[in-house]
Amino acid sequence: MAAEFDLIVIGSGPGGYVAAIRASQLGLKTAIVERESLGGICLNWGCIPTKALLKSGEKYESLSHLKDYGLSAEKIGFDFDAIIQRSRGVAKQLNQGVGFLMKKHKIEVIEGSARLEKGKDAPKVVIALNKGGERTVEAKSVMLAVGARARALPQIGLEADGERIWAYREAMVPKFLPKTIVVIGSGAIGIEFGSFYRALGAEVTVVEAVDRIMPVEDEEISKAAQKAFEKRGMKFRTGAKVTKVSKGKTGVEVAIEAGGKAETLSAEVCISAVGITANTDGIGLDALGVELDRGHVKTGAHGETNVKGLYAIGDCAGAPWLAHKASHEGIHAVEHIAGLKGPTLNSPIAGCTYAQPQVASVGLTEQGAKSEGREIKVGRFPFRVNGKAIASGETEGFVKTIFDAKTGALIGAHMIGAEVTEMIQGYVTAITMEATEEEMHGIVYPHPTMSEAMHEASLDAFGRVLHI
Repeated sequence: MAAEFDLIVIGSGPGGYVAAIRASQLGLKTAIVERESLGGICLNWGCIPTKALLKSGEKYESLSHLKDYGLSAEKIGFDFDAIIQRSRGVAKQLNQGVGFLMKKHKIEVIEGSARLEKGKDAPKVVIALNKGGERTVEAKSVMLAVGARARALPQIGLEADGERIWAYREAMVPKFLPKTIVVIGSGAIGIEFGSFYRALGAEVTVVEAVDRIMPVEDEEISKAAQKAFEKRGMKFRTGAKVTKVSKGKTGVEVAIEAGGKAETLSAEVCISAVGITANTDGIGLDALGVELDRGHVKTGAHGETNVKGLYAIGDCAGAPWLAHKASHEGIHAVEHIAGLKGPTLNSPIAGCTYAQPQVASVGLTEQGAKSEGREIKVGRFPFRVNGKAIASGETEGFVKTIFDAKTGALIGAHMIGAEVTEMIQGYVTAITMEATEEEMHGIVYPHPTMSEAMHEASLDAFGRVLHI
């Protein structure tokens, strides 16, 4: 059987569908296989709809501060079902947008579940079609962009049931608004859901196994974040091991051990945010001899696997589990397949948490830089003395920069505050372009903007800060 396509992409998340578009642009005849909805988890059940929920929560929470702006309103409230429906409407709109892009770029969409079998140039793709029946297709190259799903811990009873124990899907389309919630895990997913439900008045307790929340973040940012979240009424149990989750008709009990003491937390609902599991099981990888690392596909510098013609990108290929990383990997792999020199995979990947306040970071933390034996210069600048922040009433948080003392290179940046997820890209660009303190100090920032704090934090690292 001759190859029907140049490239078959399995999975239409932000890695898969972007890779398919780039392949089409390069003249490759491309198909994409999707078992559920175009856009994958990110667009339908992750990145996008959660931001819609968080924006509703943010808008509602801001109503309690109208007096600070000389404003007033009566009968303030919210329609919980309408908030959820708005989120689903946003996801639907973008799902349809991806469908339009597939048609525009003449990418064939095959709806079904794929498994791989041994082929000639690359593995054959056998698809159990959603509408019934089976179809086998071959291509010169196959790309796995199958993503991941919420991790379950059935041994301690932590497994989503849609009633009292929720993972991200259940938390986005809940049957009711809980008054009390225990969130297990303080990464971006756990913190974002905790922030949303707290904004609507729920009592939220977050349980984290290590000794501080948001453990991938810089320690100083982590501490500031916990303080800010506690100010909003969220509670935390850090250094706490969950030993058992027990559910009943009206709620759930979470047994934890912290500091040598046992404690049981009771709530109406438990949200599990303890990580993800790659969707690499049941698709024929074992039979092909594809090398895995704890369930994730091992790849080379261009996304290639140890099996001829097979590539893997995104969540199924390992950390960081971020949509923008998946898209970048997909483009790079496609350009490699097409014989082009693609974008470097050494570019720094920013992490963003869209809570209140937001957290964003890129590059090395202060602790990470020191553990590498680097001599560093660290700068900080608080939003409380930034003109735009004061005018906007958004003075919480600060910007932190980390420079290599010997070379002057910017090697890390960390931020907490309003809209810092929009600002972090400036530092991503700087690190990618290998900027030093000379370039960072010479950049002219518009005034008044909160981004001026980025300039001041760079100046502060070298004793040149102006406004404190």
